[in-house]
Amino acid sequence: MSSASKRSIFWFRRDLRLADNPALLAAIAEADEIVPVFIMDEAIAKRAGDFRRAYLADSLRKLDDSLNGGLHVISGDPVKILRELQTRFDATSVHVAADYAPYGVARDEKVESAGIELTRTGSPYAVAPGRVQKSDETPYRVYTPFYKAWSIHGWRALVKAPQDIAMVDVREQDRQFPNWKAPTGVLLQSAGELAAHERWKKFRKEALNDYDKQRNLAGIDGTSRLSPHLRWGEIHPRTLLAGLGEGEGPAVFRKEIAWREFYADVLHHNPLTTREYYAPRFANMRYDEPGEKFTAWCEGKTGFPFVDAAMRQLRVEGWMHNRTRMVVASFLVKDLHLEWQHGANFFMKYLIDNDVASNSHGWQWTAGCGTDASPYYRIFNPIEQGKRFDEQGHYIRKFVPELRHLSDQEIHEPWDAPNGYLHGYPPRIVDHATERNESLARLQEIKVDSPEN
Repeated sequence: MSSASKRSIFWFRRDLRLADNPALLAAIAEADEIVPVFIMDEAIAKRAGDFRRAYLADSLRKLDDSLNGGLHVISGDPVKILRELQTRFDATSVHVAADYAPYGVARDEKVESAGIELTRTGSPYAVAPGRVQKSDETPYRVYTPFYKAWSIHGWRALVKAPQDIAMVDVREQDRQFPNWKAPTGVLLQSAGELAAHERWKKFRKEALNDYDKQRNLAGIDGTSRLSPHLRWGEIHPRTLLAGLGEGEGPAVFRKEIAWREFYADVLHHNPLTTREYYAPRFANMRYDEPGEKFTAWCEGKTGFPFVDAAMRQLRVEGWMHNRTRMVVASFLVKDLHLEWQHGANFFMKYLIDNDVASNSHGWQWTAGCGTDASPYYRIFNPIEQGKRFDEQGHYIRKFVPELRHLSDQEIHEPWDAPNGYLHGYPPRIVDHATERNESLARLQEIKVDSPEN
């Protein structure tokens, strides 16, 4: 291209893909050449933990491959980097998909206050936060009515990937790809847009139709495992919704997508709830300080097999089955009487699919201080949950080798088996029945009323 070519910058953030990316198409349509860039925030990267950093590094490499080696990856302050790129390439615009998480909103406000205009097209959601409202134009506080309104609102049709992308030449010093690797022994799922679509194809073929019946069974591959791909925007929820089809399985999966969008909407309207209580009165409850029992929870050594299997899965795969996420969260808050933020922070360190809205509000829902009509009385029994959702113990055996010698019946309650502790499995750190009563007593102390819809 000549020096007079019109150029635009496309700033990749939570949309590391080419297909179904309206913001990318807008950048391409406006210019003769684009400057594709991912800006690495070192402060955020340090807090992300080894697992998520390794996944991001893999995803960026895959994105660069799809761009034929044309991706700029630069670490530093977005304002300085964007200004330098605008000057160097005489770029007339900066295109992005809108960000709604509190950190992203603050970052973009800082960029625009510095005089860099951002052209926003689309978002990481089928329906952007703030779009679905009650008739009185206030946000929904409960999932079910939100889901009904979200379904009626609908979403745009997906768009195809660009066939040809004219890009500026990238200098080697602007290809600062991180070399982060997963720790030894950790098995992360593959990152990238191609892996996302392959996983989506596999799920549709093998598990989608039975999703309503199998999604809670921890010992089988009955879930989509698409959450990391959605978190990094390697696939858009619109793509999933367009390919769902009919039936009970697809209907339940659609509702799970809506949960993600609901939590994004809740956080959009309540940005402090990344750390603070959605129901403020729960801040007044008596909580214990984290100590040895918290360490046992983190290490998967609580003596409750279903809980320990889940925590060990997290530390091996950087991912955890959704059913067991609720079980371990309930155990932390209601058996160990710790504040939900301790668990959310631990999840944030390890989950490759960590999404601040889903993580914080998923924890608050289970902790009983979030968006629910009668929440706190829901206390998961870690033994019965294992018997129900891992009846034959496949999940436990996979991640808790100390119990593999036990029968299907014994494995959920090794303390009742003659040789349950033969291979060094730890004894229970609490008595669930006792702690359940204690949890309800602490609830009574603050005289909780059900939150309004």
